[in-house]
Amino acid sequence: MAKRTFVFGEFEDMTNKIAIEEMACPCCGKKDIDLHFLWRLRLARDLARTPFIITSGVRCEKHNKEIGSTSRNHVEGHAADIAASSGPVRGKILKGLYNAGFTRVGIGNTFIHVDDMDKIESCWLY
Repeated sequence: MAKRTFVFGEFEDMTNKIAIEEMACPCCGKKDIDLHFLWRLRLARDLARTPFIITSGVRCEKHNKEIGSTSRNHVEGHAADIAASSGPVRGKILKGLYNAGFTRVGIGNTFIHVDDMDKIESCWLY
């Protein structure tokens, strides 16, 4: 991957942490992830000091509709769902996300949703 510069700095290779393939749509393999979002997600994983298991990343229109979502954040490549198996793991993930500058998270029983499509700070429960 060619070196690119973003607001928060530079990176050379993200595949050692969160591969673009991890973010691909399970339906068709669409991988149109926003690279700034992916960079921040990698930073959050480093800060959390715990693995981020991506359960949902980019979604094609068809897959998004099939699962009943009307939100555009996964379709636009600005969202991820991360497996969270326990309270301590959930806490580490949330700490990493907030320290990386994310301000929009949804908390479910088994996952945490994060996105950066909207600038309004928000936290919600599923």
